[in-house]
Amino acid sequence: MSAYFIDRDRITAALRFPDGVVDVVIDTDAYNEVDDQFAIAWALRSPERIHVEAVYAAPFCSKALLKLMPMPEEMLSKSPHYAGTPAEGMEKSYQEILNLFSLMEENPTGRVFRGSDRYIGVDGAPVESEAARDLVRRAMARPEGDRLYVLAIGAITNVASAILMEPKILDKITVVWLSGQPLHFKTAAEFNLMQDMAASRLMFDCGVPLVLIP
Repeated sequence: MSAYFIDRDRITAALRFPDGVVDVVIDTDAYNEVDDQFAIAWALRSPERIHVEAVYAAPFCSKALLKLMPMPEEMLSKSPHYAGTPAEGMEKSYQEILNLFSLMEENPTGRVFRGSDRYIGVDGAPVESEAARDLVRRAMARPEGDRLYVLAIGAITNVASAILMEPKILDKITVVWLSGQPLHFKTAAEFNLMQDMAASRLMFDCGVPLVLIP
């Protein structure tokens, strides 16, 4: 049974389509695949609809792909986007976000943060990081009834850790997460969802307003 109270009326209200300019943070494993760079660039160049407050580097480990696409690990390691550990994936993503900000002549100061260097363990303890702390700070600073949108396009460790660190942000954020498979698939196994299963379970159990995009 979840330790969180699931307030369905609150969740429904938080999932109403927002009007005007939306304040967002983007949580991304930007070094892993090129779709993340497109998403960040599009968001930064859409000020009439999206105000990007911050971008967080999410962890990723390429070895998780071996569960989805069996192949020799040696072959996988030759990929130019390979990361052998979550920490390596996060740091490469952090540097890629900085590179993208530079190319777009955007100032990263106070806007780009390193995330988790590992996944949430069996003890369920949050992974402290610059990203998780910044998300808590920004969420808790929101006025009553004014939500921060968390656009997550990687493993959800940073966001789950922030929720564990300060559960009050459940009333301050709405999460839009690119994760999982369509319901007609025979399995839910997917790269973003399967890397940090403890974090993924928390997202479905904690009662955060969640838009899941398979």
